[in-house]
Amino acid sequence: MTLPRDSAALAAATLPQEPEAQVAPVQAPAAIHSPGALALRRGLRHGGCLIGGGLLALIVLAALTAPLIAPHDPYAQDVSRRLIPPIWQAKGTWDHILGTDKLGRDYLSRLLYGSQISLLIGISAALISGIIGTVLGVCAGYFGGRVDAVVSYIVTTRLALPVVLVALAMASLVGGSLKVVVLVLGFLLWDRFAVVARAATQQIRNQDFISAARASGLTSLRIVLQEILPNIANALIVVATLEMAHAILLEAALSFLGLGVQPPLPSWGLMIAEGKQYMFFQPWVITIPGVALLILVLAINLLGDGLRDVTAPEARN
Repeated sequence: MTLPRDSAALAAATLPQEPEAQVAPVQAPAAIHSPGALALRRGLRHGGCLIGGGLLALIVLAALTAPLIAPHDPYAQDVSRRLIPPIWQAKGTWDHILGTDKLGRDYLSRLLYGSQISLLIGISAALISGIIGTVLGVCAGYFGGRVDAVVSYIVTTRLALPVVLVALAMASLVGGSLKVVVLVLGFLLWDRFAVVARAATQQIRNQDFISAARASGLTSLRIVLQEILPNIANALIVVATLEMAHAILLEAALSFLGLGVQPPLPSWGLMIAEGKQYMFFQPWVITIPGVALLILVLAINLLGDGLRDVTAPEARN
């Protein structure tokens, strides 16, 4: 017996229907970013990197464009216009926005040219000390044994010498000048580079990629240059920023004591030293270069701390 056409359709409609198989959407593969792009993205989200990098970029720009934007010759003297106050004080003039010093030299111009001196000393001293410390630290960490013992002894001897006293003694014996300050600080600030490079090299010298490089027949020099240095560069960059700030402060201290950069070069430490006799009557004479020195060191330290946080292993995920 057959059912009518309408009854068959009704029966088919009342039968339980099998659920349709749902196809999961195909997800696009995650974008692959280079380590440099990841570090840049993390740096743009880090407040210390942004503030420190921005302030340092402004100071570097001011130093590079000082011959173009300086309103006066930083060495031109005019005793008739000595100790003119800054523009925000009652007797200030727009011709000398930050005033003049005891010899009538424009303070803004000397401040701009002084940033060149501070950056030159900081970068040069950090570069010299970085080369010395990195070579010693990598050799000690990679070869170990007697090389490590000798380098450790040298580092211990250096740490036993107070930096400020040795710098004062050397500057007083040789004579203060820009070249002497750079060389003295460069040969005294390498210990942190050596310690960090040694520890970082010891951590990676037994890694698989180093063993593979040895098995492939690469020399020790090529292994150090191609495999080890690129992997410890982040830590060394952080140390370089800290030592750069340290060198700038030491130069200011030496110049303040008369053993650093000599007149008429517009060093910020020397500007503070020249204005110390007026600190109770014209305090802006030492306040302006002191604030500039504070901002520069603060910017470098903020940038260094930010780079340390950005390049830390726990921040690379």
